[in-house]
Amino acid sequence: MFNRLDAIVAKYDEVTKELVKPEVLNDFNKLKDLSKEQSDLKEIVDTYQEYKNVKENLEQAKAMENDPDLKEIALQEIEDLTKKESELYSKLEIMLVPKDENDGKNVIMEIRGAAGGDEANIFAGDLFRMYSYYAEANGWKIEVIHNIEGTSGGFSQIEFMVKGDSVYSKLKYESGSHRVQRIPATETQGRVHTSTATVLVMPEVETVNIDIKESDLKIDVYHSSGAGGQSVNTANSAVRITHVPTGAVVTCQTERSQLRNKERAMELLKIKINDELMQKQENELGASRKSKIGTGDRSEKIRTYNYPQNRVTDHRINFSVMALDRVMDGDIGQVIEALITEDLRLKLAGENFDA
Repeated sequence: MFNRLDAIVAKYDEVTKELVKPEVLNDFNKLKDLSKEQSDLKEIVDTYQEYKNVKENLEQAKAMENDPDLKEIALQEIEDLTKKESELYSKLEIMLVPKDENDGKNVIMEIRGAAGGDEANIFAGDLFRMYSYYAEANGWKIEVIHNIEGTSGGFSQIEFMVKGDSVYSKLKYESGSHRVQRIPATETQGRVHTSTATVLVMPEVETVNIDIKESDLKIDVYHSSGAGGQSVNTANSAVRITHVPTGAVVTCQTERSQLRNKERAMELLKIKINDELMQKQENELGASRKSKIGTGDRSEKIRTYNYPQNRVTDHRINFSVMALDRVMDGDIGQVIEALITEDLRLKLAGENFDA
């Protein structure tokens, strides 16, 4: 670890020297890039320097321990500095964990009712409500892109964007199959049913360089529909685009203009294709998203919501909370924080999660 830290300090000093060179000061783009690199390294460098200062002071305190007149003071100093040294060491370990470049991005989420018919669609609606409340608690904004309402409530499919500070860093763990166990409102015998809904989380990508041929697209237009199935307008403004080679489908109905809906749908299509390509590359390299507590495979059963026992269990980390009612009202942070903590632990240990 210390070899890496020394290399970071050397790099920081190198960048700092570069920043005062006239040719760099006269090149805005280079100046901007180097300034960002310096800023990214500074916190690690400052923390490492603090760690070294504490370690030096600790050695001095230990040297004073044999002096009868200073022993009491020295022992207190040793206790305080030992604790501080341990805290800074742990902080440096965390700082050296490779960061996910997508963590600061907005996300596009897709929830679908899966096994269980109407009950699955109702549960998909419950999940959307849960994420909406969680987003509100974090100061994030939700923008619905497209939805198909279930015949008995909820959604057979809903796609939406979540915008805010570091959204992907929290919601990236939500991709997968979510299972609910409860008595449906339509159940007359009081039996508990099991249904599922799938969640897909994709980071928003500002610029996706993917060449899509027009001949590979199937484009359908139809009437937009708002809440309750009411027509937003009389024009065929909603757009559905199918990318035939990959089977990727996107729909946009949020704009009144068909042209704008098509443009937005194309943006979403590129993001969806890019996400699929990233997953394929990771799988081929043997570094699938399971190494990040399973953040991508929609077929993977990740969580169970058991209503009779008021329990939520995340199967990836064997974590349960007896507070399903609060979780469904948006208090899912405790589950997400547990996932983040375990993900960090595995990374520090150099391990990959294997579901």
